[in-house]
Formats: sequence, structure tokens, C-alpha cells
Amino acid sequence: MSGNQELKPLYGYKLALGTLALALGSFMNVLDMSIANVALPTIAGDFAVSPTQGTWVITSYAVSEAIFLPLTGFLSKRIGEVRQFLFATILFVIASMLCGLATSFEILVLARILQGIVGASMIPLSQALLMKSFPPAKRGMALGIWATTTVVAPVLGPLIGGWLTDNLVWRWAFYINLPFGVLSTVLVYWLFGAPKPARSKEKIDLLGIALLISAVSSMQVALDKGSELDWLSSPFISCLAVISCVSWVAFILWELGEEHPIVDLRIFKLINFRMSAICLGLGSFAFYIYIVIGPLWLQTQLGYTAFNAGKVMAITGILALFCGPLFGANIHRVDARIIASIGFLAMAIGCWMAAGFTTGVDEKTLMMARIIMGVGIAGFFMPMSAISMSQLKGHQIASGTGISNFLRNVGASVGTAVSTTLWQDNAIRHHENLVQNVQLGNPAYVQFSNQAAQLGMTEMQKNGYIDNLVTSQAYMLSTNQLMLMATLILIILMPLIWLSKPPFGASKAAH
Repeated sequence: MSGNQELKPLYGYKLALGTLALALGSFMNVLDMSIANVALPTIAGDFAVSPTQGTWVITSYAVSEAIFLPLTGFLSKRIGEVRQFLFATILFVIASMLCGLATSFEILVLARILQGIVGASMIPLSQALLMKSFPPAKRGMALGIWATTTVVAPVLGPLIGGWLTDNLVWRWAFYINLPFGVLSTVLVYWLFGAPKPARSKEKIDLLGIALLISAVSSMQVALDKGSELDWLSSPFISCLAVISCVSWVAFILWELGEEHPIVDLRIFKLINFRMSAICLGLGSFAFYIYIVIGPLWLQTQLGYTAFNAGKVMAITGILALFCGPLFGANIHRVDARIIASIGFLAMAIGCWMAAGFTTGVDEKTLMMARIIMGVGIAGFFMPMSAISMSQLKGHQIASGTGISNFLRNVGASVGTAVSTTLWQDNAIRHHENLVQNVQLGNPAYVQFSNQAAQLGMTEMQKNGYIDNLVTSQAYMLSTNQLMLMATLILIILMPLIWLSKPPFGASKAAH
């Protein structure tokens, strides 16, 4: 084998092992994004840094990964898809070990940067290689399996991270990658070897790389630090926003005119890729409102532990685990747009149910909304991936998967940043509005005051209790509003799916 596109499909037990190896690589990488979040307070405490400084553990990884995701196609043409996946996985394992062994906070952040740089290409390449591992007729199943790993991992991350932090030590949040990474590397090398790519004589687009680094790094740091520094009221965030906007405009204009661009933006001319990119980016934005605000509300307002909140959220992943391959196996029989519409509708119903929760909601009701959400996310990522790849030719697949995963990540980052900021700001506004109704003439207030007096509560205890009730309701209203916003986004996106043009057969894309 001497080129990126000459990999032959696998059959029998080799196909099963190949699927396991590539799915593990993808799962491990996505899991690492969310698993460290739970351990953050413990990490900050261990290294005696403030919680604010501690967030650089997340930011450093997110920035470095975001920069290198769109470069997947460029790098795979020069290194080879299999070789690049092998190098990335080996280096990801080494970087994970360095994170676990870190003796100072600075070393941990540097190790996380390395993790992001080398791990960025693992997700899109696992998708591209998984597609090529399956026979043409079964490539929908491959997409279903791949999409399931990328959906289940962020849901399970808080659960696994919480358990490891509570029962072992935070360093195991990184050590857990070692056995999976080694197994994935060994199996991929055994099944595919390490084929060399065809020699490329294209010159390297250095200006494109510089503009991309400037655009992505400034955007990602602004998103991660914006809420903490009060967004555009901070000169630092304002400066980053200007740099990012100017760099993005310059990057897009330069790449469209470059003969050998570092990122192939011309694939946006394809209607299917364009529509799926919009839906993946905005759909991920809505999905991460749900993923981030749900556990946050459960832990801060309903008194759930990190592990119990993770357990409630993990129900989402269980049904996605079954539905992903099921949808994938039938994508050649059922129009991908129908599956995607079912997915978007189920996600919207899950968010709409969450928009009606009260502070008295029981665990069974919480889980029911998340079960429906599980069907939705399985029917969202897989068909959108199939649609995005349906018009791509062999050499465009690595570029396309890199760009679509980058947009999915941007949607997740923006969704996380915007939702946490709005959640706090709206809660403060609702608190002010609710407090105005706590007046001496209010019959409910008079009744409560009489009951408090009978119970022997002091004036300070009574006021403290009322303030806690008002705060709880304020955050409940804020949570409901955000879930309603996510519902509306998902419903608005549904007609866009139908602008894409069949056929969507995954087999076509991989030739």
C-alpha cells in the first residue's frame, strides 16, 4: 500500500478489531475533553492555584486542538492517514502520561497543549479510516458507530471523571488513556501497517497557517475566558475579539485565492457539505447548552453530587449507544434527511421537556427527558456526517472531516461560553424581579412570616431562607429559558436539512 486512498476494506474479525481500535481512539480523545472538567477543582487545589488559573487546563487543550483540527487534511496528505493516526495516538498517550506525572501546574498546562496538538487529528482520521475499513454497502453502519463514540464520550466524561477523582486521584483522569491508546495503536498498525503517502510537491502555505493560528487561538481564548473577565468590558477580551475577526476574514480571503490552501475551503461550494456544516455547528451549540447547563443546575441548585449528576446525564448516552449503529445500518434504506429530522425533533423534545422542569422535579422525569435526547443525538450526528461526506471525493474526506469536526467543536465552545454567561446573567435579573414581589403586603409573605414565627425562626434566618428560595427559582427560570432557546434553534435548523441533495450513500463518499 503506497497511498492514502488505497486501503482495502476489512472483513470478519479484522473488521470488528479495526472498528474497536478506531472507535477507541476517537472515544478516548473526546472523553478527555470533558473528563478533566470534573477534576478541575481538585487539580487547582493540589497545585495551590486559584480556580480561575485552573481553567487553563481546559483552555490550553481547547486552543491547541482547535488550531490543528482544520489542518488534518493538509497533514494527512504529507504523512499519510494511517501514519498520522498512529503518530497522533502514540503522542497522545505520552502527553496523557506527562499530564498524570506533572509536578507543577505549568508542566500540566504544557502537557495539555501537546495533548491538544497531537490529538486534534485523531477524531477526523478515525472517521475517515473507519469509513474505508467497511465494505461500501456497510459504510452507514461505520458512520453510526463513529458518531456514537463522539456523542457518548462527552456524556460519560463527567461520570467517569467524578468517579476517578472521588475514589482514586485526579491523575487517573489522564492515566486512563494509556491502555486504550496502546491497544488502539497496536491494532491499527497490525491491521493497516503504516503505508507511505505519495510524495507531495505542493509548497506549504505558511501565511495560511499563521492566520489560522491567530484566528483560532484568539477566538478560543476569548470564548474560554470571556465569562470570567466579563466579555467586552475587558480590554483583553475586546482585543482578542478584534484580532480573531480580522484574522478570520484575512484567512478566508487568502485561502480561497491560494492554489494549494492549508485548509480546503472550496468544499463549502458543495451544497451538502455546506448545509451539514451549518447544522452541525448550530446543532452542537444547542446540544452543549443542554450538556453544560443540565449538570450545572443539578449540582448548584438541586444538591446533586458530581457523580450523581453525571449518572443522570449518562442515561442520554445509553440509548445513543444502541440507536447510533441502528440508524447507521439503515441509512442506505432510509433517506438521511428523514433520520436527521427525527434526530433534531427528538433533541428538541428533550430540550422542551427540560424547559418545563420545576425545582421539585424527580429523578425519573429528569431521566425520561435524557432518554429522548439520547435518540435525538444518535439521529443527529450520524446522518449529518453522511450528508457532509456524500459529495466529497477520496482526497477531500480528511479535509472535510477535519473542517466539520472543527465546526462541531466551535459550536460546542460557543454553546458552553454563551450558555454559562446567560445562565448567570438571567438568574440575577430574575432574582431582582422576584424580590420585588416579596413584600409585607403579599398574602403568601404574611403567611410564611407567621409560620416562621411559630417555628421560632429569627428575622435573619427567615430572610436567609426566603433569599435561598428566590435564588433557586431564579436559576430555575434561567435554566428553562436556555432550554427553550435550544429547542427553538433545533426546530429552526430542521428545514435546512432538506436543502441537501441525495444520494447520501456513504459508499459513494469513500471511493
